[in-house]
Amino acid sequence: MAISERKKKILAAVVEEYIRTAEPVGSKAIAQTAGLGCSSATIRNELAELVNMGYLEQPHTSAGRVPTPMGYRMYVNELMQMQKLSLEETEEINQRLNTKLQELDDTISQVSRLASQLTDYPALALTAQSAVTIKRFDIIYVDANTFIIVAMMSNNTVKNKLVRLPVSVNEGLMKKLSALFNANFTGISEDQITPLLINSTERAADDTMGITSVIASFAIEILSEADKPMAFVTGENRLLNQPEYRDPDKAHRLMSYLSTGGHILPPADNMAGSEEVRVLIGPENVAEELKDSSVVIASYDAGDNTRGLIGVVGPTRMDYSAVAAKLSFLAAGLSRRLGGGEAPVEGMHNKLIIKGDDPIEHR
Repeated sequence: MAISERKKKILAAVVEEYIRTAEPVGSKAIAQTAGLGCSSATIRNELAELVNMGYLEQPHTSAGRVPTPMGYRMYVNELMQMQKLSLEETEEINQRLNTKLQELDDTISQVSRLASQLTDYPALALTAQSAVTIKRFDIIYVDANTFIIVAMMSNNTVKNKLVRLPVSVNEGLMKKLSALFNANFTGISEDQITPLLINSTERAADDTMGITSVIASFAIEILSEADKPMAFVTGENRLLNQPEYRDPDKAHRLMSYLSTGGHILPPADNMAGSEEVRVLIGPENVAEELKDSSVVIASYDAGDNTRGLIGVVGPTRMDYSAVAAKLSFLAAGLSRRLGGGEAPVEGMHNKLIIKGDDPIEHR
């Protein structure tokens, strides 16, 4: 159903006033702030129509109106003015990102903390690793009953395991297995380590004690772990600052979901560009625990086909424009520092990707 320009202005005024006050919005407040040049009676009629159309709801008969998820979606898609970050905000974000951090997971955990501090909402940072393989094996003989497996991964991390055996082995078998694993188990994915490959390697090594299976199991284990994204959630207790989560049970359910690494996107969902921001409002979220909340997510590019997400979770009464601006700048800065993107431009406008819609660029 088409919505008139006046209705759009009134809807935008209701959303912005409700974001500011967390109280139902009446016609008098709109008449004072929206500059519509029409009477309170006309505004009341328009509000009633917006309720009938599903954009607003009235919690109580005598109360003002509050936006519905459909109203927030209209606001985010068409009515919201994208904010520019202040010079102070851009300098603060850049200064914090310039802190010398040695490991990717340290960087991402710091970014999650920074996103939570900047927005005053719980934040989640997620790394989506590119396919990781093993590029080198070293099977080190210690003594007749002990050896060490060392695996150098394609992302330059090193995994190792000390293995103690109930039987005696000789150093020659360890050298033979090391050569065979480097020849046949490097550069392949977890699902390519098949029983057939393990059995053929066992025969080639003349291994009658199951040492091949022990090493292969370790390879499968570390490849499986490498494929799992790393998630860092910070600031869950910030929910308690919001009126919507004064109900302890409601707050506890959402805080528990976030603290246990609950998913905020469907497993098959991904984002293609390092400057994109996505907004999921209320029922659009995949998890039942998020049905009364909104999620704003920015994608970052870490280079080498590695991507990740930075997101915040809060009430549907969220200042989407301010949150999107901060996350977009933060993601662009992170992309630059990890070698996957260009430097963010101060005061940049943001590209907003709405779930299920085409990109909308606000100029």
